[in-house]
This record gives sequence, structure tokens and C-alpha cells, in this order.
Amino acid sequence: MNKLLAALMATAFSAAVFAQAPAAPAAPAAPAKVEAKKDEKAVAKSDKKASKKKAKAKKTEEKKA
Repeated sequence: MNKLLAALMATAFSAAVFAQAPAAPAAPAAPAKVEAKKDEKAVAKSDKKASKKKAKAKKTEEKKA
């Protein structure tokens, strides 16, 4: 009988704790995608700048030769 009461009390306690737990916010998922897109754009810009520098250096080498 004592074990049954202990099990019922534990179940009631765990149900009460679960009911009071805050729900996980769904909003942070969207900004993460935005940050990822910003990172991709930054990488693309840096790649573009690097390729422009290489092209400019190549042109100056050709002019010197």
C-alpha cells in the first residue's frame, strides 16, 4: 500500500512539474536562418573581392612584362 501511495504521489509531482515547464520558443529558429544567409553573403562578397584582386594583380603583371 505504501509503495502504491508513493508511486501515485511521484506521478502527481512529475505531472505538476511537467505542466509548469515553459514552452520552448519557436521564434529563434527563424533568425538563425537569416544569420546563415548573412554569412553566406559575406563569404560570397569576400570571394568576389579576392577574385577582383587577383585579376587586378594579373593585369599589372601583364603590363610590366
